[in-house]
Amino acid sequence: MDTNTESILDWFDQISAIPRCSGNEAQIGRWLQQWADDHNFKSRSDDAGNLVVHIPASPGYESAPTVVIQGHMDMVCEKTPASAHDFKQDPIRVRREGKWLAADQTTLGADNGIAIAYMLALVGDTRAAHPPLELLFTVDEESGLNGVKKMPADFINGKIFLNIDSEEQGVFTIGCAGGTDTKLTRDMPTAPVPPNNALFKIEVGGLIGGHSGIEIHKQRGNANIILARLLKHARRKTSLRIVRIDGGTGHNVIPRNATAVVACDAHRIDAVQTEVLQFGQTIKDEIETVDPNLTIRCETLGEPRPTDTCLSPEDSDHTTALLLTLPHGVAGYVKNKSKLLVETSNNLATVTLASGRLAILSSQRSALMSRLAEITAKIHAIAALAGAKAQDGTAYPAWPPNWQSELLKRCLDVYRQLHGQASKVGVEVIHAGLECAIVGDKYTGMDMISFGPTIHNAHSPDEKMNIESVGAIYRFLVALLKSMQ
Repeated sequence: MDTNTESILDWFDQISAIPRCSGNEAQIGRWLQQWADDHNFKSRSDDAGNLVVHIPASPGYESAPTVVIQGHMDMVCEKTPASAHDFKQDPIRVRREGKWLAADQTTLGADNGIAIAYMLALVGDTRAAHPPLELLFTVDEESGLNGVKKMPADFINGKIFLNIDSEEQGVFTIGCAGGTDTKLTRDMPTAPVPPNNALFKIEVGGLIGGHSGIEIHKQRGNANIILARLLKHARRKTSLRIVRIDGGTGHNVIPRNATAVVACDAHRIDAVQTEVLQFGQTIKDEIETVDPNLTIRCETLGEPRPTDTCLSPEDSDHTTALLLTLPHGVAGYVKNKSKLLVETSNNLATVTLASGRLAILSSQRSALMSRLAEITAKIHAIAALAGAKAQDGTAYPAWPPNWQSELLKRCLDVYRQLHGQASKVGVEVIHAGLECAIVGDKYTGMDMISFGPTIHNAHSPDEKMNIESVGAIYRFLVALLKSMQ
């Protein structure tokens, strides 16, 4: 491994030692500010916690246009059910597995800690020539691009924007989908669990999950929908009363786990659990080729506690019906040359039910804002029919591709000079959201591109980053900046 790659991974280890879930970036922000102060770099932060650090040009590059290099401080914090990791205080335990970097039963945080590592390594590389740089570190990206939305209009000055938040070496991203979240809520009366009823728990787990934008088309299992199907099927044996539900973890994560605690006639509980497990095998067979490790468990909990309350059988059925009616997955494709790309989708992301309050979060994306409005309106309509309230979060726009971009042409030329004219290189518009969409909407005349090393299974504990690609992307970044004299 070359010394530059070792330097990048050393910075990444230091970054991984700092807890930085979305909304908890204050510590890494202070760390980056201290780094800037220690090197006497001018910097500025805003009220949201975004930070920009100004790096002087290398000799001979003083008249070159300023380049903005950007990455986000936060990460998606996912872990396996068996992990005791505390994301508020524990460092990510990074390990090398051959040619890959991974974590111990948690997300790795290469999305987007590697961008920060690149920037810090670049500044410390005395052989890397570059124009004036604005290093932009944003917050709260994973919750809906919230940090960059709050960035003041005069926060950056450069008109060349390099976003290091794509996940395949040799592929340049020049556009992305827009999106919004919708939260559905409904209050329902509860009552003590009736006499002669017993409680049991259904657990859905073992699913791959993943990024709800990048991997939504792979038809992986959604734990919330599987749980609803199991509850609906179990209803064939006897009436059920739902005590509580907990499924999914974040708006941009395909749900991997979901749990329900249910009450039913104690004499019927064995028959109900048998029905659940048998139908669970049917679902396992359905998705085996795309999600082979689905697990479904039933556990008898015995008699309810005096404080346990449940929904009526009717409201329990209505809750299950609502979960089964809400859409999930790809809602439309668009054809780009001979390739089908996801145009519109949504992720039935989280569901909680406790003490009679039901809360469901759906996350919609589309390359067309009109189609985004359409699928969001459909979710509102379903909510209205179910007697639930629907409230949208702040939408973010799509990033329309510029196929005539001068920056794109330069990137392709530089990449082919490094890897040969016959090298495999791609240009894509992705279905995930990128901060470029907000930047392009906020700052006119910005020429933007996104790239990065190869990362698999982002937003899940299976996340891993290819080490060879880390070095390759750094060499590309250095060559690109050198070409801008």
